[in-house]
Amino acid sequence: MPDNLRHFEAGPDPFGRKWSVKFRWLQTAISIRHADAVDLKFALVCDDGTEEEKVIALPHPALLSLAAEQKGEITDPWCMRLAGVHLKRMIETFEDMEKTLVTVSPGDLAAAARGVARAGSLATARAGNK
Repeated sequence: MPDNLRHFEAGPDPFGRKWSVKFRWLQTAISIRHADAVDLKFALVCDDGTEEEKVIALPHPALLSLAAEQKGEITDPWCMRLAGVHLKRMIETFEDMEKTLVTVSPGDLAAAARGVARAGSLATARAGNK
C-alpha cells in the first residue's frame, strides 16, 4: 500500500501502462445514492493520457463484519486504505475497469484488508530498522 493515500502510482496494468491515482472524496453512500455503503472517489490518469474516474463502494455490513473480526473501528483512513488496495488490484488485473462504480464484494474486501495489514506490518518493520 502506498504511503500517501491521497496520491499514488499503480500498475503496470496488463497493457504495460502506469496509472496516477488521486483520491477525491469519501462519503456515506446513503446521502448520495441511498445505498448502505461508504463511497470513495478516485481520479485516474494513465501514462498514455487516458483519464477515468472510479467510485469504490465499500458495503457497510461487510465493513462492520470485517471491523469486528479485526477488533477495530471503521475509520476514514482505513476505508481509504481498503479502497486504495482494491483499486490498485483492479488496475493491475484490469478487472472491473470498465465500470465507474465498483461495489467491492465481501471476499474482495477481506483480501484488501489482508493487503492493508501486510502493508502495516512492513511499515512497522521498516520503522524498526531505522
